[in-house]
Amino acid sequence: MNTPFRPLVLAAVLLLLATVARADGDHLNIDVWPGAAPGESGKIGEEKFIQKPTEKVQMLTNVTKPTLTVYRPAKDKDTGAAVVICPGGGYSILAWDLEGTEVADWLNANGVTGIILKYRVPARTGQKPHEAPLKDAQRAMSLVRSKAVEWGIDPKRIGMLGFSAGGNLTAMTCTHFDQRSYENIDTVDQISCRPDFGVLVYPAWLVKEGKDELTADFPVTKQTPPMFLVHAGDDKITPANSAVMYLALKRAGVPAELHVYASGGHGFGLRPTTRPCSIWPERCADWLRNQKFLISEAR
Repeated sequence: MNTPFRPLVLAAVLLLLATVARADGDHLNIDVWPGAAPGESGKIGEEKFIQKPTEKVQMLTNVTKPTLTVYRPAKDKDTGAAVVICPGGGYSILAWDLEGTEVADWLNANGVTGIILKYRVPARTGQKPHEAPLKDAQRAMSLVRSKAVEWGIDPKRIGMLGFSAGGNLTAMTCTHFDQRSYENIDTVDQISCRPDFGVLVYPAWLVKEGKDELTADFPVTKQTPPMFLVHAGDDKITPANSAVMYLALKRAGVPAELHVYASGGHGFGLRPTTRPCSIWPERCADWLRNQKFLISEAR
C-alpha cells in the first residue's frame, strides 16, 4: 500500500535538497530566495563565465538566481565573524575570482567566514542598476543572520564587503537596512538586514557628478554601521566617493577609517603589486580587530 508513495517522497526530498543547499566543492551553496527572485523574469540569457584573453579575471554574467557560497575558516582560527562579499563589475558582470573567491580565502586566513553573494547582473531594462541587487543583498544579510547558530557565527558580527559596484551595493545596504526594497516573503525577512560593519573598496557612484556630496541614495545617520574605506588617488572612479562617505560618517558620529593610496588605479582587489595600495588588506584586518569584530573571546 505504501510502495507507490516511496518514489514520490524520495523525489520530493531530493528536489528540496537541490533547491535549498548544494555543495560547491568544499563550500556550501544556498539559494538567496525560496523561489524566483522578486521581479525576476529570467529573460536575460543563460548564466555564464566570460574570460577575455586580455583579462586575468573570471567574469560572471546573466545571473537570475542569486546564491550564497559559504567559505569557512579552519576551526582553530574561527573568530565567529562573517562577511558577505559583493564582487564588483559595474552592475554588468561579477569579478568572481578577483573580488570574490580570493577575498573569501583572505577572510578565512583571518578567521572569518566569507560568504560570496552572487547577485543579479546585468541591470534589468527599465530598472536602476542597483534595484535588483539591493533586494538580493538585503535578503542575503537576513538569511546569513538566520543561519548564525547553524553555521557557528555571531549574529552581531556579520559585515559586508564590496568592490566598485559591489562597494556601491554595500553602501546601499548599510544605509537602507531600515526599509526593505521588497515585500516580506517569510520569517527570514523578519530578521535584521543591517550589516554590523561595511568595507568599501574603491566604491563607485556614491557622489553627485562633479560635486563633493553624497547622492540621495545614501542617507547616512548615526545608526549607519562602522565603515572601512579604501581607494587609490589615481582611480578613474574618483576617490571622492570614499572621502565624501568618510566625512558623512564622521559628521554622524559613526566610526570610520579611510585609506587613499597614491596609486593603484581601479580593480586591484587583493592581488599583490609593488604599489602601496596592496597593503590595504593588512590595514583592514587591523581595523576589524580594533573594532572588536575579530575577537574570538567575544563569542
